Amino acid sequence: MITPDDLRIETLGQPKFDSPFANFIAERAQARGDHQFKHMLFDDTWPPRNRDTNELLAFELAGAHAKLFFHPANTTVGIVTCGGLCPGLNDVIRGLTMVLWHRYGVRDILGFRYGYEGITPAFGHEPVKLNPKVVGSIHEQGGTMLGSSRGPQDIGVMVEYLQSLNVDILFCIGGDGTLRGALDISKEARKRGAPISVIGLPKTIDNDIKYVEQSFGLITAASIAHAAVTSAHNEARGARRGVGLVKLMGRHSGFISAGAAMASNDVNYVLIPEVDFPLDGGDGLLAHMKKRLDDRGHAVIVVAEGSGQKYCGIDGTDKSGNKKLGDVGTMLRDRIIDHFKSIKKPISMKYIDPSYMIRGVPAEPVDSILCFRLAAYAVHAAMSGRTEMIIGKWHGRFCHIPIKLAVSERQCVDPHGEMWFAVLDATGQPRWAHA
Repeated sequence: MITPDDLRIETLGQPKFDSPFANFIAERAQARGDHQFKHMLFDDTWPPRNRDTNELLAFELAGAHAKLFFHPANTTVGIVTCGGLCPGLNDVIRGLTMVLWHRYGVRDILGFRYGYEGITPAFGHEPVKLNPKVVGSIHEQGGTMLGSSRGPQDIGVMVEYLQSLNVDILFCIGGDGTLRGALDISKEARKRGAPISVIGLPKTIDNDIKYVEQSFGLITAASIAHAAVTSAHNEARGARRGVGLVKLMGRHSGFISAGAAMASNDVNYVLIPEVDFPLDGGDGLLAHMKKRLDDRGHAVIVVAEGSGQKYCGIDGTDKSGNKKLGDVGTMLRDRIIDHFKSIKKPISMKYIDPSYMIRGVPAEPVDSILCFRLAAYAVHAAMSGRTEMIIGKWHGRFCHIPIKLAVSERQCVDPHGEMWFAVLDATGQPRWAHA
Protein backbone atom coordinates (compact mmCIF):
# COMPACT_ATOMS: atom_id res chain seq x y z
CA MET A 1 0.00 0.00 0.00
CA ILE A 2 1.26 3.48 -0.89
CA THR A 3 2.00 5.74 2.10
CA PRO A 4 2.68 9.50 2.33
CA ASP A 5 6.37 8.74 2.84
CA ASP A 6 6.45 6.98 -0.55
CA LEU A 7 5.47 10.27 -2.22
CA ARG A 8 7.87 12.50 -0.31
CA ILE A 9 10.50 14.27 -2.42
CA GLU A 10 14.10 14.39 -1.20
CA THR A 11 15.92 17.74 -1.03
CA LEU A 12 19.58 18.66 -0.65
CA GLY A 13 18.94 21.38 1.91
CA GLN A 14 17.38 24.75 2.49
CA PRO A 15 17.17 26.93 -0.66
CA LYS A 16 18.65 30.38 -0.05
CA PHE A 17 19.19 32.11 -3.42
CA ASP A 18 16.56 34.27 -5.09
CA SER A 19 15.23 33.00 -8.39
CA PRO A 20 15.99 35.26 -11.37
CA PHE A 21 12.42 35.23 -12.65
CA ALA A 22 8.82 35.28 -11.42
CA ASN A 23 5.73 33.09 -11.84
CA PHE A 24 6.40 30.65 -9.02
CA ILE A 25 4.14 27.75 -8.18
CA ALA A 26 3.39 29.13 -4.69
CA GLU A 27 2.39 32.51 -6.13
CA ARG A 28 0.06 30.86 -8.64
CA ALA A 29 -1.55 29.01 -5.75
CA GLN A 30 -1.94 32.24 -3.80
CA ALA A 31 -3.55 33.92 -6.82
CA ARG A 32 -6.20 31.22 -6.71
CA GLY A 33 -6.81 32.00 -3.06
CA ASP A 34 -5.48 28.63 -1.93
CA HIS A 35 -2.16 28.72 -0.09
CA GLN A 36 -2.02 24.93 0.04
CA PHE A 37 -2.50 24.34 -3.70
CA LYS A 38 0.88 22.64 -4.16
CA HIS A 39 -0.12 19.02 -4.59
CA MET A 40 -2.06 16.71 -6.90
CA LEU A 41 -4.15 13.95 -5.33
CA PHE A 42 -2.69 10.49 -5.87
CA ASP A 43 -6.17 8.98 -6.16
CA ASP A 44 -8.89 11.01 -7.90
CA THR A 45 -11.60 8.38 -7.49
CA TRP A 46 -14.31 8.26 -4.84
CA PRO A 47 -14.29 6.58 -2.47
CA PRO A 48 -10.47 6.60 -2.48
CA ARG A 49 -8.73 3.25 -2.81
CA ASN A 50 -6.35 3.99 0.10
CA ARG A 51 -9.08 4.34 2.70
CA ASP A 52 -6.96 2.91 5.52
CA THR A 53 -4.81 6.03 5.86
CA ASN A 54 -5.85 9.19 7.70
CA GLU A 55 -3.78 11.35 5.34
CA LEU A 56 -4.61 12.27 1.80
CA LEU A 57 -1.99 10.94 -0.59
CA ALA A 58 -0.69 13.51 -3.06
CA PHE A 59 2.22 14.16 -5.41
CA GLU A 60 4.05 17.47 -5.18
CA LEU A 61 3.16 19.68 -8.15
CA ALA A 62 5.97 20.69 -10.50
CA GLY A 63 6.83 24.34 -11.04
CA ALA A 64 9.30 27.15 -10.49
CA HIS A 65 10.30 28.17 -6.96
CA ALA A 66 11.11 31.56 -5.49
CA LYS A 67 14.20 30.27 -3.68
CA LEU A 68 16.98 28.23 -5.28
CA PHE A 69 19.46 25.82 -3.72
CA PHE A 70 22.04 26.44 -6.44
CA HIS A 71 23.33 29.85 -7.48
CA PRO A 72 22.90 29.85 -11.28
CA ALA A 73 26.20 31.61 -12.04
CA ASN A 74 28.14 28.98 -10.09
CA THR A 75 26.21 25.90 -11.20
CA THR A 76 27.54 23.11 -13.43
CA VAL A 77 24.97 20.80 -15.01
CA GLY A 78 25.38 17.41 -16.68
CA ILE A 79 22.96 15.73 -19.10
CA VAL A 80 23.08 12.05 -20.08
CA THR A 81 20.88 9.88 -22.33
CA CYS A 82 20.84 6.11 -21.84
CA GLY A 83 19.21 2.99 -23.29
CA GLY A 84 17.46 2.57 -26.61
CA LEU A 85 16.50 5.45 -28.87
CA CYS A 86 13.13 7.13 -28.57
CA PRO A 87 11.48 10.03 -30.44
CA GLY A 88 12.01 13.22 -28.45
CA LEU A 89 15.43 12.67 -26.89
CA ASN A 90 16.93 15.65 -28.70
CA ASP A 91 13.89 17.75 -27.78
CA VAL A 92 14.53 17.05 -24.10
CA ILE A 93 18.26 17.86 -24.39
CA ARG A 94 17.40 21.10 -26.15
CA GLY A 95 14.69 21.98 -23.64
CA LEU A 96 16.98 21.46 -20.65
CA THR A 97 19.71 23.57 -22.25
CA MET A 98 17.41 26.42 -23.28
CA VAL A 99 15.71 26.74 -19.87
CA LEU A 100 19.00 26.50 -17.97
CA TRP A 101 20.64 29.09 -20.21
CA HIS A 102 17.88 31.62 -20.82
CA ARG A 103 15.77 31.40 -17.66
CA TYR A 104 18.41 30.75 -15.03
CA GLY A 105 21.62 32.00 -16.61
CA VAL A 106 23.51 28.73 -16.16
CA ARG A 107 26.54 28.69 -18.45
CA ASP A 108 28.29 25.41 -17.63
CA ILE A 109 26.20 22.67 -19.25
CA LEU A 110 27.91 19.38 -20.08
CA GLY A 111 26.51 16.65 -22.31
CA PHE A 112 27.94 13.24 -21.43
CA ARG A 113 28.49 11.01 -24.48
CA TYR A 114 27.17 7.48 -24.93
CA GLY A 115 25.15 7.03 -21.76
CA TYR A 116 26.74 6.19 -18.44
CA GLU A 117 29.93 5.31 -20.34
CA GLY A 118 30.37 9.08 -20.68
CA ILE A 119 30.58 9.44 -16.89
CA THR A 120 33.26 6.74 -16.74
CA PRO A 121 36.64 8.29 -17.70
CA ALA A 122 38.15 4.98 -18.84
CA PHE A 123 36.01 5.07 -21.99
CA GLY A 124 37.55 8.37 -23.03
CA HIS A 125 34.29 10.10 -24.04
CA GLU A 126 34.91 13.83 -23.54
CA PRO A 127 31.81 15.79 -22.46
CA VAL A 128 30.22 18.17 -24.97
CA LYS A 129 29.75 21.81 -23.95
CA LEU A 130 26.10 22.65 -24.58
CA ASN A 131 24.59 26.05 -25.30
CA PRO A 132 21.64 27.37 -27.34
CA LYS A 133 23.71 27.47 -30.53
CA VAL A 134 24.87 23.85 -30.19
CA VAL A 135 21.34 22.54 -29.57
CA GLY A 136 19.58 25.01 -31.87
CA SER A 137 18.24 22.55 -34.46
CA ILE A 138 18.77 19.13 -32.86
CA HIS A 139 15.02 18.68 -32.30
CA GLU A 140 14.65 18.36 -36.07
CA GLN A 141 16.65 15.11 -35.97
CA GLY A 142 15.82 11.73 -34.51
CA GLY A 143 17.99 9.92 -31.99
CA THR A 144 20.20 11.71 -29.46
CA MET A 145 23.05 14.08 -30.24
CA LEU A 146 24.82 12.75 -27.15
CA GLY A 147 24.69 9.12 -28.16
CA SER A 148 23.55 6.34 -25.84
CA SER A 149 24.56 2.96 -24.44
CA ARG A 150 23.18 0.17 -22.31
CA GLY A 151 24.48 -1.50 -19.20
CA PRO A 152 25.60 -0.37 -15.74
CA GLN A 153 28.89 1.31 -14.86
CA ASP A 154 30.77 1.59 -11.57
CA ILE A 155 28.79 3.99 -9.38
CA GLY A 156 31.78 5.11 -7.31
CA VAL A 157 33.80 5.92 -10.42
CA MET A 158 30.95 7.94 -11.89
CA VAL A 159 30.42 9.99 -8.73
CA GLU A 160 34.16 10.68 -8.48
CA TYR A 161 34.16 11.91 -12.06
CA LEU A 162 31.13 14.13 -11.46
CA GLN A 163 32.88 15.60 -8.42
CA SER A 164 36.05 16.22 -10.42
CA LEU A 165 34.00 18.25 -12.91
CA ASN A 166 32.19 20.10 -10.07
CA VAL A 167 28.83 18.89 -11.40
CA ASP A 168 25.98 20.15 -9.20
CA ILE A 169 23.03 18.74 -11.18
CA LEU A 170 22.74 15.59 -13.28
CA PHE A 171 19.77 15.03 -15.58
CA CYS A 172 19.40 11.33 -16.47
CA ILE A 173 17.15 10.69 -19.48
CA GLY A 174 16.24 7.03 -19.71
CA GLY A 175 14.03 4.15 -18.71
CA ASP A 176 13.76 1.80 -15.75
CA GLY A 177 17.44 0.76 -15.69
CA THR A 178 18.68 4.32 -16.21
CA LEU A 179 16.52 5.59 -13.36
CA ARG A 180 17.76 2.87 -11.02
CA GLY A 181 21.29 3.94 -11.91
CA ALA A 182 20.38 7.58 -11.25
CA LEU A 183 19.08 6.63 -7.80
CA ASP A 184 22.32 4.77 -7.03
CA ILE A 185 24.40 7.77 -8.18
CA SER A 186 22.42 10.06 -5.89
CA LYS A 187 22.80 7.75 -2.89
CA GLU A 188 26.54 7.42 -3.46
CA ALA A 189 26.89 11.20 -3.78
CA ARG A 190 25.04 11.66 -0.49
CA LYS A 191 27.30 9.09 1.17
CA ARG A 192 30.32 11.13 0.05
CA GLY A 193 28.77 14.40 1.19
CA ALA A 194 28.48 15.69 -2.37
CA PRO A 195 25.33 17.85 -2.84
CA ILE A 196 24.44 16.68 -6.36
CA SER A 197 20.84 16.93 -7.50
CA VAL A 198 19.91 13.90 -9.64
CA ILE A 199 16.74 14.31 -11.67
CA GLY A 200 15.31 11.70 -14.03
CA LEU A 201 13.32 12.30 -17.20
CA PRO A 202 11.41 9.09 -17.94
CA LYS A 203 12.24 7.92 -21.46
CA THR A 204 10.43 4.77 -22.48
CA ILE A 205 8.86 4.29 -25.86
CA ASP A 206 6.84 1.45 -24.28
CA ASN A 207 5.20 3.82 -21.74
CA ASP A 208 6.08 1.40 -18.95
CA ILE A 209 7.29 3.78 -16.21
CA LYS A 210 4.83 3.62 -13.32
CA TYR A 211 2.95 6.73 -12.16
CA VAL A 212 3.65 8.52 -15.45
CA GLU A 213 0.48 8.80 -17.51
CA GLN A 214 2.28 9.20 -20.81
CA SER A 215 5.98 9.09 -21.57
CA PHE A 216 7.41 11.18 -24.40
CA GLY A 217 7.73 9.43 -27.73
CA LEU A 218 4.66 7.23 -27.27
CA ILE A 219 2.39 9.31 -29.54
CA THR A 220 5.04 9.47 -32.27
CA ALA A 221 5.67 5.73 -31.96
CA ALA A 222 1.97 4.90 -32.24
CA SER A 223 1.64 7.23 -35.24
CA ILE A 224 4.53 5.64 -37.16
CA ALA A 225 3.27 2.18 -36.15
CA HIS A 226 -0.15 3.13 -37.49
CA ALA A 227 1.40 3.69 -40.92
CA ALA A 228 2.90 0.19 -40.81
CA VAL A 229 -0.47 -1.28 -39.83
CA THR A 230 -2.17 0.55 -42.72
CA SER A 231 0.37 -0.92 -45.14
CA ALA A 232 -0.16 -4.40 -43.70
CA HIS A 233 -3.92 -4.02 -44.11
CA ASN A 234 -3.59 -2.91 -47.73
CA GLU A 235 -1.26 -5.82 -48.48
CA ALA A 236 -3.58 -8.31 -46.80
CA ARG A 237 -6.78 -7.29 -48.54
CA GLY A 238 -4.96 -7.06 -51.87
CA ALA A 239 -4.17 -10.80 -51.86
CA ARG A 240 -6.25 -13.95 -51.80
CA ARG A 241 -6.38 -15.10 -48.18
CA GLY A 242 -3.94 -12.33 -47.31
CA VAL A 243 -2.46 -11.97 -43.82
CA GLY A 244 -0.65 -8.83 -42.62
CA LEU A 245 1.50 -9.40 -39.53
CA VAL A 246 3.13 -6.39 -37.82
CA LYS A 247 5.56 -6.74 -34.91
CA LEU A 248 5.87 -3.66 -32.72
CA MET A 249 7.92 -2.73 -29.68
CA GLY A 250 6.69 -3.58 -26.20
CA ARG A 251 8.81 -5.86 -24.01
CA HIS A 252 6.43 -5.86 -21.05
CA SER A 253 3.74 -3.35 -21.99
CA GLY A 254 1.51 -3.29 -25.06
CA PHE A 255 0.64 0.41 -25.25
CA ILE A 256 2.10 0.98 -28.73
CA SER A 257 0.33 -2.06 -30.17
CA ALA A 258 -2.97 -1.11 -28.53
CA GLY A 259 -2.70 2.51 -29.67
CA ALA A 260 -1.75 1.67 -33.25
CA ALA A 261 -4.58 -0.85 -33.51
CA MET A 262 -7.24 1.52 -32.22
CA ALA A 263 -5.95 4.33 -34.44
CA SER A 264 -6.23 2.20 -37.58
CA ASN A 265 -9.43 0.23 -36.82
CA ASP A 266 -8.23 -2.32 -39.39
CA VAL A 267 -6.59 -4.77 -36.99
CA ASN A 268 -8.26 -8.09 -36.20
CA TYR A 269 -5.93 -9.42 -33.50
CA VAL A 270 -3.74 -7.53 -31.01
CA LEU A 271 -1.31 -9.66 -29.01
CA ILE A 272 0.35 -8.00 -26.00
CA PRO A 273 2.51 -9.26 -23.10
CA GLU A 274 -0.19 -8.55 -20.52
CA VAL A 275 -2.68 -10.99 -22.06
CA ASP A 276 -1.90 -14.61 -22.78
CA PHE A 277 -3.16 -16.11 -26.03
CA PRO A 278 -3.55 -19.72 -27.17
CA LEU A 279 -2.19 -20.66 -30.58
CA ASP A 280 -3.85 -24.04 -31.01
CA GLY A 281 -7.20 -25.53 -30.04
CA GLY A 282 -10.76 -24.48 -30.72
CA ASP A 283 -10.32 -21.10 -29.06
CA GLY A 284 -6.78 -20.54 -30.33
CA LEU A 285 -5.51 -17.83 -32.66
CA LEU A 286 -5.12 -20.22 -35.60
CA ALA A 287 -8.70 -21.48 -35.35
CA HIS A 288 -10.06 -17.93 -35.17
CA MET A 289 -7.93 -16.91 -38.13
CA LYS A 290 -9.34 -19.76 -40.20
CA LYS A 291 -12.88 -18.53 -39.56
CA ARG A 292 -11.84 -14.96 -40.31
CA LEU A 293 -10.12 -15.88 -43.59
CA ASP A 294 -12.96 -18.14 -44.70
CA ASP A 295 -15.45 -15.35 -44.02
CA ARG A 296 -13.61 -12.14 -44.96
CA GLY A 297 -10.64 -13.29 -47.01
CA HIS A 298 -7.94 -11.37 -45.13
CA ALA A 299 -6.67 -10.69 -41.59
CA VAL A 300 -4.33 -8.24 -39.84
CA ILE A 301 -2.38 -9.09 -36.67
CA VAL A 302 -0.37 -6.72 -34.47
CA VAL A 303 1.98 -8.39 -31.99
CA ALA A 304 4.10 -6.71 -29.30
CA GLU A 305 7.64 -8.06 -29.06
CA GLY A 306 7.22 -9.35 -25.50
CA SER A 307 4.07 -11.38 -26.07
CA GLY A 308 3.90 -15.12 -26.74
CA GLN A 309 7.22 -15.84 -25.05
CA LYS A 310 5.99 -19.24 -23.88
CA TYR A 311 6.18 -20.27 -27.54
CA CYS A 312 9.58 -18.79 -28.35
CA GLY A 313 11.32 -17.67 -25.14
CA ILE A 314 15.09 -17.96 -24.80
CA ASP A 315 17.48 -17.91 -21.84
CA GLY A 316 19.83 -15.13 -20.75
CA THR A 317 19.78 -11.37 -20.24
CA ASP A 318 20.99 -8.37 -22.23
CA LYS A 319 23.47 -5.66 -21.13
CA SER A 320 20.73 -3.86 -19.22
CA GLY A 321 19.79 -6.98 -17.29
CA ASN A 322 16.55 -7.49 -19.20
CA LYS A 323 15.53 -11.04 -20.04
CA LYS A 324 16.32 -11.82 -23.66
CA LEU A 325 13.26 -12.26 -25.82
CA GLY A 326 12.56 -14.80 -28.48
CA ASP A 327 11.39 -13.42 -31.82
CA VAL A 328 7.62 -13.72 -31.53
CA GLY A 329 7.14 -12.10 -34.94
CA THR A 330 9.03 -14.66 -36.99
CA MET A 331 7.67 -17.47 -34.79
CA LEU A 332 4.09 -16.42 -35.54
CA ARG A 333 4.83 -15.88 -39.22
CA ASP A 334 6.21 -19.42 -39.60
CA ARG A 335 3.55 -21.10 -37.43
CA ILE A 336 0.71 -19.41 -39.29
CA ILE A 337 2.14 -20.26 -42.73
CA ASP A 338 2.81 -23.89 -41.73
CA HIS A 339 -0.65 -24.31 -40.18
CA PHE A 340 -2.59 -23.15 -43.22
CA LYS A 341 -0.36 -25.14 -45.52
CA SER A 342 -1.06 -28.24 -43.42
CA ILE A 343 -4.83 -27.83 -43.76
CA LYS A 344 -4.43 -27.16 -47.49
CA LYS A 345 -5.61 -23.55 -47.28
CA PRO A 346 -2.42 -21.64 -48.08
CA ILE A 347 -2.21 -17.94 -47.32
CA SER A 348 -0.32 -14.92 -48.63
CA MET A 349 1.71 -13.65 -45.65
CA LYS A 350 3.20 -10.16 -45.44
CA TYR A 351 5.41 -9.66 -42.37
CA ILE A 352 6.44 -6.12 -41.29
CA ASP A 353 8.84 -5.21 -38.46
CA PRO A 354 9.24 -1.38 -38.34
CA SER A 355 10.94 -1.25 -34.90
CA TYR A 356 14.01 0.82 -35.77
CA MET A 357 12.03 3.05 -38.12
CA ILE A 358 9.86 3.97 -35.14
CA ARG A 359 12.63 4.53 -32.57
CA GLY A 360 14.85 6.80 -34.62
CA VAL A 361 12.42 9.35 -36.05
CA PRO A 362 12.04 12.96 -34.84
CA ALA A 363 9.23 13.60 -32.39
CA GLU A 364 5.86 14.71 -33.68
CA PRO A 365 4.54 18.10 -32.43
CA VAL A 366 2.48 16.67 -29.55
CA ASP A 367 5.53 14.82 -28.22
CA SER A 368 7.81 17.83 -28.80
CA ILE A 369 5.57 19.97 -26.61
CA LEU A 370 5.58 17.32 -23.88
CA CYS A 371 9.38 17.03 -24.07
CA PHE A 372 9.95 20.75 -23.60
CA ARG A 373 7.55 20.99 -20.67
CA LEU A 374 9.11 17.97 -18.96
CA ALA A 375 12.54 19.54 -19.42
CA ALA A 376 11.45 22.91 -18.01
CA TYR A 377 9.89 21.37 -14.91
CA ALA A 378 12.97 19.19 -14.41
CA VAL A 379 15.18 22.30 -14.39
CA HIS A 380 12.91 24.05 -11.87
CA ALA A 381 13.04 21.04 -9.55
CA ALA A 382 16.81 20.65 -9.78
CA MET A 383 17.58 24.33 -9.20
CA SER A 384 15.44 24.27 -6.05
CA GLY A 385 17.56 21.42 -4.65
CA ARG A 386 15.14 18.57 -5.17
CA THR A 387 16.66 15.21 -6.03
CA GLU A 388 16.00 11.48 -6.60
CA MET A 389 12.83 12.24 -8.53
CA ILE A 390 11.38 12.31 -12.03
CA ILE A 391 8.90 14.59 -13.75
CA GLY A 392 5.68 13.02 -14.98
CA LYS A 393 2.06 13.85 -15.65
CA TRP A 394 -0.49 12.57 -13.16
CA HIS A 395 -4.21 13.29 -13.61
CA GLY A 396 -3.24 15.84 -16.25
CA ARG A 397 -0.78 17.84 -14.10
CA PHE A 398 3.02 17.76 -14.05
CA CYS A 399 4.24 16.36 -10.74
CA HIS A 400 7.34 15.31 -8.85
CA ILE A 401 7.53 11.52 -8.53
CA PRO A 402 10.20 9.82 -6.39
CA ILE A 403 12.46 7.59 -8.49
CA LYS A 404 12.16 4.82 -5.91
CA LEU A 405 8.39 4.75 -6.39
CA ALA A 406 8.56 5.05 -10.18
CA VAL A 407 10.79 1.95 -10.50
CA SER A 408 8.95 -0.09 -7.85
CA GLU A 409 6.77 -1.74 -10.48
CA ARG A 410 6.14 -1.61 -14.21
CA GLN A 411 3.24 0.19 -15.88
CA CYS A 412 1.22 -2.17 -18.07
CA VAL A 413 -2.00 -2.25 -20.03
CA ASP A 414 -4.73 -3.29 -17.62
CA PRO A 415 -6.43 -6.40 -19.09
CA HIS A 416 -9.54 -5.42 -17.12
CA GLY A 417 -9.36 -1.71 -17.96
CA GLU A 418 -11.23 0.40 -20.46
CA MET A 419 -8.28 0.73 -22.84
CA TRP A 420 -8.05 -3.03 -23.40
CA PHE A 421 -11.83 -3.32 -23.73
CA ALA A 422 -11.65 -0.61 -26.40
CA VAL A 423 -9.11 -2.77 -28.25
CA LEU A 424 -11.43 -5.78 -27.99
CA ASP A 425 -14.30 -3.70 -29.33
CA ALA A 426 -12.19 -2.33 -32.21
CA THR A 427 -10.84 -5.74 -33.27
CA GLY A 428 -13.63 -8.16 -32.37
CA GLN A 429 -11.01 -10.64 -31.17
CA PRO A 430 -11.69 -13.14 -28.38
CA ARG A 431 -11.20 -12.03 -24.81
CA TRP A 432 -8.34 -14.36 -24.01
CA ALA A 433 -7.25 -14.89 -20.42
CA HIS A 434 -5.15 -12.43 -18.42
CA ALA A 435 -1.50 -13.56 -18.47
